[in-house]
Formats: sequence, structure tokens, C-alpha cells
Amino acid sequence: MMTFKTLLTTFAAAFLLLGQPANAALKVFACEPEWGALVQELGGNLVEVAVATNALQDPHQIQAKPSLIARTRNADLVVCTGAELEIGWLPVLLQQSGNARVQNGQPGNFAAADFVRKLEVPRLLDRSQGDVHAAGNPHIQTDPRNLAQVATALGARLAQLDATHASDYKARLADFSNRWQQAILRWSVQAAPLKGVQLVSQHQAFVYLYDWLGLKEVAVLEPKPGVEPSAAHLQAVLTTLKGTSARMTLYAAYQDSKPSDWLGKNAGLAVVKIPFTIGATDGAKDLFSLFDDTVARLLAGAAAGPKP
Repeated sequence: MMTFKTLLTTFAAAFLLLGQPANAALKVFACEPEWGALVQELGGNLVEVAVATNALQDPHQIQAKPSLIARTRNADLVVCTGAELEIGWLPVLLQQSGNARVQNGQPGNFAAADFVRKLEVPRLLDRSQGDVHAAGNPHIQTDPRNLAQVATALGARLAQLDATHASDYKARLADFSNRWQQAILRWSVQAAPLKGVQLVSQHQAFVYLYDWLGLKEVAVLEPKPGVEPSAAHLQAVLTTLKGTSARMTLYAAYQDSKPSDWLGKNAGLAVVKIPFTIGATDGAKDLFSLFDDTVARLLAGAAAGPKP
């Protein structure tokens, strides 16, 4: 007869087995918070997401730390922006991870920028012009229409990698896409007063945002992409603005606001911090509130700046 101790052990083992999922969650390594959030929207409890960066880090300037290499090594899917945004660190992670599943060209490697129309693609590539990206401006996440296109491709990729749950990914994609399209319509209506508003950018990070909302960039504080402006350059921008109707100057939350603060003070412009990704401001807690907060900040800045 089975002893009480053996019986107890058998029941405990059975209980543990029942508590485990039939299939382990798909392990996803996301380079930026927006892609981690999108994967979570599309995967729910079918995915286990780790994000390489936070909202207050410059995604161009990340160190390929051992902890990130370890996460890449264990990933089933790596989701990043691409378009050379992570050129300084992602190749190191991929190479040193030794993970064949997530190398370039494999189903486990997903670059969001591959699925949208890129803006500011240089005709001639000249690195002396600063942090120029050969594939175009990589900051695609500032236009929610781009995220809709990425979601469609990403949902299909998740279903490809985890075919057992393909119908679940399809259903979650349909639900997200419906809610997202309704939100885009709402944001577009709210932001209608911004069309044609002139502004200044601290870094060329908002071209997709401007393309969506019809905003007009009249100057950039960085003399070259990724190069901090000198006092002389800021003075030159100030002089240039005398012939414009600029109302505000924008900077991303991860940037030092000093150049924008200087211009705001000397040109009488509103200084607007854009969250840029999830977690950068108290209001940007998920993909939906990221754009709620962005649109609200732009409207407030336009209202506070000098009137044309």
C-alpha cells in the first residue's frame, strides 16, 4: 500500500503540474518600451517581455551589458526599432548571445521600421553630417499610424513563432487594432488646432509626429543630428526665428532641456517636453496614454506660446 508520505508527494507533484502552462510563454526581448508594450498588447499572458531600455535613456547610446546579452540569449523573439537606431549596441547583443533564433534574417528578429514608410532618407550618406541614419529617420513611434502598421506585422510574427496560439494572437490583434483606430480618430480631432503651427525641435526626433499632425518645423537646435548646440548656434537659431511665427520648442524627455529652455526664455516660446515613449511622464503609462499626453502637451504649448 502507498504510504501517507508517498501519497502526499504524489498529490504535490500533480498539483505543480496542473499549475504550469501547457506551453511556456514566448520570451520576447524588446529594445524600447513602446515595442515591449505593443508585444504585451498582442500577446497577453502568452508572452514574457523584457525591455532593454527605459524612457529616460537615449536609445542611441546604450551599453551592451552582460545582463542584456543574457536576455538576448534566452529570447525567442527580439523586437527593436531598426533603421540603425540601435546600431551602436544591438549587433553586439546579437553576436555575443549566440542565439541563432534571433539573428538578422531569422523569424525571431523583428525590426519595426521595416514595416512603415521612412522619412528623411538621405540621398547621400555623409557621416560628417552627424548621427545620420542611412535607412531614414528611425523615430517612427511618434506617429500612431505607424504603430498600427507595425502591430499587424508583429501579430503575424507572433503567430508564426507560436503557431499553437495563432488564433489567440489574431483575436488580440483585431481587438487592439479596433481600439487603436478609434483612438487615432480621437487624437486627430483633438489635435486639429495644431495643423500649421510652427515650432522648433531640439533634436530631429519628431518628423513622424509632425507629418501626422501637420506641424511645421522651422529650426533645429542641434547643428547636426546628435551634436549639442553651441552658444553661437543657439544665437543663430534665435536670429532665424525673427522671420517666423514659431510658438514652441520641443525636446524629448530623455534629453537635457537646457538648449530648449534657453531658446524659450530668449525667444518667448513655450518649452514642451514630449514623453517620446512610455514611462517618460506621469501621464504616459501605456501606448494609449502616451499619445493622450503627447497631444495634450502640444495643445498646451501652442496655447501658451506667442500668437501669430
